[in-house]
Amino acid sequence: MSRILLDTHLLLWAFAAPERLPIRARKRIDVSEVFVSAASIWEVSIKASLGKIQADASLLLAEIEPAGFTLLPISGEHAVAVGLLPSIHRDPFDRMLVAQARTEPLILLTNDAALAAYGEGIEVVA
Repeated sequence: MSRILLDTHLLLWAFAAPERLPIRARKRIDVSEVFVSAASIWEVSIKASLGKIQADASLLLAEIEPAGFTLLPISGEHAVAVGLLPSIHRDPFDRMLVAQARTEPLILLTNDAALAAYGEGIEVVA
């Protein structure tokens, strides 16, 4: 069984709008051990408080375990790994997800084609 880390967009779609999930993403989620980064919860919390998205980070957090997903905390090793990444992507949350995927190791499942430039371990589903 593969181990995947959902990016924030796919996580939000999985819970709030499953019909928006690409079919390939649904299939990967169904057959994988799925992780959700604390960075995604942090990102949702910040963007919701700024009015950029309509989401409730506490509800999202509460849905992770019942969905069969595992919450992945941010460790010191993850933080160090962010600084070792090439400057391909500027979003700090996405950079953390890439660093976590590389460190654990996990496959980062994303709809952000720009992240594919990080190479191995990134799977773009669109």
